[in-house]
Amino acid sequence: MYPRRRRRFLPAAALLATLLCGVSAAAHADAGDRWTLGVHFENDLFADEDQQYTNGIKLTVVSPDLTSAFRDREMLPGWARRLIPHIPFIRDKGATRTLAFSLGQNMYTPQDIAARALLPNDRPYAGWLYLATTFQTRDADRQDTFDVQLGLVGPYSFAEQTQDLVHRVRGIPIARGWNNQIRSEPGIVLAYERVLRYTLGGSPHGLSADLLPRFGAAVGNIATYASAGAQLRAGWNMPPDFGYSVIRPGGTTQVDSLRDRYGGDPPALSQPRGFSAYLFAGASGRAVLRDIFLNGNTFRDSHEVDHELLVGDLMAGITLGYGGFKLSLAKVLRTREFDGQPHDHRFGSISLTYAF
Repeated sequence: MYPRRRRRFLPAAALLATLLCGVSAAAHADAGDRWTLGVHFENDLFADEDQQYTNGIKLTVVSPDLTSAFRDREMLPGWARRLIPHIPFIRDKGATRTLAFSLGQNMYTPQDIAARALLPNDRPYAGWLYLATTFQTRDADRQDTFDVQLGLVGPYSFAEQTQDLVHRVRGIPIARGWNNQIRSEPGIVLAYERVLRYTLGGSPHGLSADLLPRFGAAVGNIATYASAGAQLRAGWNMPPDFGYSVIRPGGTTQVDSLRDRYGGDPPALSQPRGFSAYLFAGASGRAVLRDIFLNGNTFRDSHEVDHELLVGDLMAGITLGYGGFKLSLAKVLRTREFDGQPHDHRFGSISLTYAF
């Protein structure tokens, strides 16, 4: 039904496959470390709503620790050898370094999805289809994330087709106003985030608690903002990762490195990690300069509303893990994002990762 759009989507899929092959050809890390696959899904139907930020999905693959790759530079492809020396913190001794690639899609709709006419005082219809490349370096007490997202907003994000398919399968009325969505535009986001870890007490392999403050920023025609927040965790046999994140620039898949866990060369892969469970709660805020999903297209006229300068998130959830699997469930409350938004927005967030 949309042959041209499908043809334009194929290069994006091919690019993702090429990048993943590049990582596989790059250094396969020390024998004790693992690849991580993750799927992250968010939807406001978990909170009995169908509006605002209504759906997000992100598929991610994370490389093993690249430490051995830096020792044997010939194991890396040429583009990686040229890029690596320019990445901050790359030479930190004892740090774990990973490279991740993601494919994601976000969609946004107004409150009244039954109306065909443009709703000038409500959020624009919008979609965002993107590829992300993420470099991460971390030690026991700090994680630095550099994230680059490239993609498309507008009809070629395929948000309308995705939502229509899901609504028809579930027997939900489809949204009628997608003809008013913001126009096609290529997009880029460059993001950086630092997360710190403060242990509050307990045993790493028993009951423990920690505090994870974070701060960061993003710049690009899709989003420009500064952010800060913190997350509190408490539970049993908590993994040495840096907490749970909603889908956003700089928010990466949870990675539990065996090198981080054992403080050096890890034991054999056959050794199970055991059961882990913890509760988490967090709060964060953003000072927003630009949000294309509210402000409309950068260089063309489109539906737009005035965004709020300060936006906050409150989040609470639980993470369960066993062996290489990790499942996280969270509820999120997001404050009003634009002038005239009738109330705060709520959505659910689910993440499943597998390390192998």
